[in-house]
Amino acid sequence: MTYELARDLAVAALILRAFGRDAIGLLRRAAAAGVRAGVTELHRERTGGQQ
Repeated sequence: MTYELARDLAVAALILRAFGRDAIGLLRRAAAAGVRAGVTELHRERTGGQQ
């Protein structure tokens, strides 16, 4: 395990401990927004940039 990975895991654990369910909800919303952005980009590439 690298130092950076251990640090990231420790920070994630502290955030989850501090914010609990709110942090999990925020992460889920951020992931959903990323998926929507990716799907939009794939659709845009597939149609050649036309709406």
